[in-house]
Amino acid sequence: MKLVLASNNAKKLAELQALFTPLGIELVTQGSLGLPEAEEPFGTFVENALIKARHAARLSGLPALADDSGLSVDALGGAPGVRSARYALDAGGEKSDAANNERLLREMASIADRRARFVCALVAVRGAEDPEPLIAMGRWAGEILTAPSGAGGFGYDPLMHIPALGQTVASLGAEVKNRHSHRALAAAQLIGQLREVWRLG
Repeated sequence: MKLVLASNNAKKLAELQALFTPLGIELVTQGSLGLPEAEEPFGTFVENALIKARHAARLSGLPALADDSGLSVDALGGAPGVRSARYALDAGGEKSDAANNERLLREMASIADRRARFVCALVAVRGAEDPEPLIAMGRWAGEILTAPSGAGGFGYDPLMHIPALGQTVASLGAEVKNRHSHRALAAAQLIGQLREVWRLG
């Protein structure tokens, strides 16, 4: 079964494709179909994922999968939250992982409470008007370091230390990350729903 992924992030595509392959799902990015990205006007991960999934399904005529994910830091009131990818841009900087990490370190320079979570909302729709979207949430708890560590991953991975694993997310191999991550946790929930409701796999 082919689903449009409402993202053009190649690393996100690789992670999700590995997670959904057992169901016989093939993911194609909306960009590869020439589709524009949806606006993300909402303040929650779930609402943004839902609007992205409906947008991709509407323009492609195919079932769609959308991921809206980011970093939620307790001491910053949940920021950067849904603005994770644009965190530096919102403060007049550039839109890049490095700039986002630099802003986060500046914001937390004098903060002792460094607890944070990676959050992922996954939404699947059979069509743009699907009245029963499948919705799953995953959360992965950790702590923000005072300096980057590790060469892998993307986004805030070099700053996110996972105490249970004793490493930053950027130091984990892809296989380990795909077993423990917020995206993996959300995907496991969604796979259960896809089997039950869509009768896949």
